[in-house]
Formats: sequence, C-alpha cells, structure tokens
Amino acid sequence: MNAPETQPQSPLHIRDFRFYLMSRFASVVATVGMVVIVGYQLYDVARADYGMSIKEASFMLGLLGLAQFLPLLVLTPVAGLAADRFDRRTVAVVATSIDLLIAASLAVGTHLDLMTMPLLFGLAALHGSARVFIGPAMSAFVPNLVPAPLMPRAIAMSSMAWQTGTIFGPALAGLLFGAGASLPYWMSSALLIVSCSALLSIRRLPAPAATSDQKPLRQIAEGFRYTWNERFLLGCVTLDLFAVLLAGATALLPVFARDILHVGAEGLGIMRSAPGAGAMAVSFWLSARPISHNVGVKMLWAVAVFGAATVGFGISRSMPVSLLLLALLGAADMISVFIRSTLIQINTPDEVRGRVSAISGLAVSASNELGEMQSGLAAGLLGATGAVVFGGVGAIVVTIAWAWLFPELRNARTFAPQYRQSNRETLPQKESAP
Repeated sequence: MNAPETQPQSPLHIRDFRFYLMSRFASVVATVGMVVIVGYQLYDVARADYGMSIKEASFMLGLLGLAQFLPLLVLTPVAGLAADRFDRRTVAVVATSIDLLIAASLAVGTHLDLMTMPLLFGLAALHGSARVFIGPAMSAFVPNLVPAPLMPRAIAMSSMAWQTGTIFGPALAGLLFGAGASLPYWMSSALLIVSCSALLSIRRLPAPAATSDQKPLRQIAEGFRYTWNERFLLGCVTLDLFAVLLAGATALLPVFARDILHVGAEGLGIMRSAPGAGAMAVSFWLSARPISHNVGVKMLWAVAVFGAATVGFGISRSMPVSLLLLALLGAADMISVFIRSTLIQINTPDEVRGRVSAISGLAVSASNELGEMQSGLAAGLLGATGAVVFGGVGAIVVTIAWAWLFPELRNARTFAPQYRQSNRETLPQKESAP
C-alpha cells in the first residue's frame, strides 16, 4: 500500500507558489516605482515647463489618474473573460511583457529628454491597459496553486509581497531619480524581465474548463450579473471602491513633497513607501496568525481607521508625523485588503473567478485612478489639504453607510463560503459524463 501523499503545511512549501511570489514582488517594485516617478515628472513638467500654478498642476495629476482608468474601464470585462478562458499564466506573461516595453520607452524618452505631458499621459494610459490583464489572471490562478485550507495564508503572503514591493519600489525609484532621471525606468525594465521569467517557471496551468457555450459578451455579462446578485460580494467590492475613491491621498503626494513639506523627489519616495511599511508589518502578522473570526466587522473598522489616518495626514505639516500617519493608513488598508480578498476568492466558484476578480480589480483601479482624478479636482477647488481631509471624512461616512446597507458584511463571522446556493445554481453547469 502506498503511503498517503503529504499535504503541504505552508504555501511556501509549494514550488509554483514561490515563483508566483517572486514574480509578484518584482512586478510591484517595478510598476509602483515607475508610476511614482511618472507622477512626479508630470507635476514637475507642468510646473517648470508649462508654468502652471500648484492648483493647475495638481489638476493634471487628477487627469493622469483618469488617463490610467479609462483603459481599465473599457478592457476589464475582456480581461476577466481571458482569465476564465485561457491559461492564466500566459495571460499574465503577455501583459507583463507589454508593461516591460512601456518601462523601456519611459527610460529611453527620459534619457533623451523627450518627455512631454502628452507623452507621459499616453504611456500612463498604455500602462493602465497592460495592468488590467495582469490583475485578474494573477489573482484567479492563486487558488489553482494552493489547496483551499492554505488560501488565507497564501493571500496574506501575496499581500505581503505586494506591500513589500510598495515599500522598496518608491524608495528605490526616488533615490535613483536623484542620481539620474532615467534610472528608475531602467530598474523597472530589469525587474519586469525577472517577473516574466518567474511566471514562465510556473508549470503551465490548464485553461479553465468551459462552463458554457455562450458567446463572449454573454459570458462577460454573466460575471457582472453574478457579482450584482450576490450581495455579499457586491458589498465587499463596492466598499473599497467608494472608500478609496474618496480618501485616495496618493495622487497628491507630489504636491505635499514639493510644495508643502518641501522634501523633493527623495522625500516623495519615502512618503510613498510609508503606507507599504505599515502594510508589510501587518502582512507579517497576518501570514503567521491570519484573521479568522468576526472578519466582517474588522474589515469595516479597518476602512474607518484608513479614513481617519487620511484626515490626519492632510492636516499634518511635520514630515515624521506625516510618515507615521501614512504607515497607519497602510496598516489599516492591509487588514481591509486581506479580509476582502480572502472573502472574494473563497466565496467565488472557479468558473467565474476570473471575471469576478476582474470586476474586483476594476473597483480597486477605479478607486485608485478615479480617486486620483477626484483628488486633483478637489485640490483645484479646495487646495491639497482640503481635498485630503474631505476624502478622509468621506471614507468614514461610506463605512458607516455600508455597515447599514450591507448587513451581510458586518455579520460575516468567518471566511467560510457564504454565496447563495440559488445563485450558484444559476451558473451554466458542465454536462456530466455519460
């Protein structure tokens, strides 16, 4: 009699998951660092080369967020369908390769002093187009790499890789920018090569089994309909959408770095790293002791703390205090992201996971990019401080409203699947073998 196969006790015992973490970390360091410098370059070019005022240049940062969001809005349904119909690893590799070409273009353009506002807007939009395919594919194939009992720890480790990348990416990019304006983009190019190589080292995953012979547009609509009908998932997705949409202070960090705290590009890199530092500390804790009880209430409280820390940052005029508040903001956001991501992945059937992940990713991107636009518009009217404080208060109000509108969230005690069986039965089913 053969001995029973030993089950892995940690996601790190799984080879493919280790390569996944490597790819995720390298990609985040590359892309977050790249986006930070693009924002700083745009703001600096607007002020120095176009003679714009602080409010006018802040508004340009808002438009930059919109330029990145519009491709996401259009392509997200297609990206979700691709993650459900094709090898998710291949989808991620192709999209990351496109991002690599964008980083190399930024490096060459900056080195040759060719960067203008239209070019920065265009490359930012292309980056948004590539990223929309990476998110659903990467999120959807994690459950294919690790068994269900290890999913909370796997998601915590994945989040830790992400948050670690958000620390090192901006800090390295800021330091490199001080040494040479094109160096951050060359770094991003090299790291995206590493990310592609790690993805290619993962065993080829079979394409998700077809669950329907419906046409692509009907399958896309099916993913939206499933999310809309499942109030629990809808509450998870929209909570982040509206809270971060209002409280997204990230877009205005170049304003605080250059004209309020007067710390320059190097200080901007440190400021962008501070939320990741707080989030990484929480990630280490969650990877060792994942949250398992009263998950819904804890998620709601985390979003409220996120809003309060945003208010404090807007008011602060001390660099150390600002960094502390940004770290607190990141720690609270990490708790919210961990709980929300785990709930969505565990509560979504595999046959629609790519499409639901895409919808969730669209909500996250909408909250980030549209949040940047909202921050830019608000800064144009209220100033940078007024915009950040207004957004933080708005996030707290949204949290209170969602606790009332979606009692399913505050009543979620564990991560156990909570989607309705009736909704599950509306999905097209595979025919049984004769």
